[in-house]
Amino acid sequence: MLPTVILPGYLEGAIAYRQLEQSLQQLGFPAVTVPLRGRDWFPTVGGRSMIPILRQLDHTVKQMLQQYNVSQINLIGHSAGGWISRIYLGETPYSIHKDVTDDAGLWHAHPNVATLVTLGTPHISGERWTKKNLDFVKINYPGAFYPKVRYVCVAGKSIYGARRPGQWLAYSSYKLTCGVGNSWGDGITPIEAAHLEGATNLVIEGVKHSPRTPGIWYGSPEPFKAWVSYLA
Repeated sequence: MLPTVILPGYLEGAIAYRQLEQSLQQLGFPAVTVPLRGRDWFPTVGGRSMIPILRQLDHTVKQMLQQYNVSQINLIGHSAGGWISRIYLGETPYSIHKDVTDDAGLWHAHPNVATLVTLGTPHISGERWTKKNLDFVKINYPGAFYPKVRYVCVAGKSIYGARRPGQWLAYSSYKLTCGVGNSWGDGITPIEAAHLEGATNLVIEGVKHSPRTPGIWYGSPEPFKAWVSYLA
């Protein structure tokens, strides 16, 4: 079983993924979360460059490759961590924010990733702060772009967006993401946005977006069983 790296969702720290790490380890996957803290995301707020996160991801992946003497890992990206991981795989310099030279914004990591699992990732967005980054991903790496990488995109189906108490947040988030508020999703990401053309696309009933949300999320024991079998 390959070493597995978890990239947290936006503004989230590594500690929230401890249970998921342990679940993977119990199955025999050497697993580690990129050691982010909430404040590590602050330089990225407002649609700015994800370079600080990409650098920490790259450091963690290289550590795992060296520690276990392997040529590939599994990569799990939760929420924004999924589309940031797609930038990391790529061969096009991520220089759209003019904060790095072309060479510094290039990782070319796809040969080192056997499987990319995205959990509740909004792969599209109409929200003005994230649109620039997501358009870069969509234009340069559409769908399941690298044929030698297995893409597994997991969506949750727990909350229907509607303009009524208890469903307003979901409605607003879905509308910002895919343009339609009256949709099913995990409370933050609508199903439509969480899937990619050409990927193995899964929908899991009852799953909510965040590890901090009351109830079950993608890393809870039952949903975990539905996608972990796709890891190499």
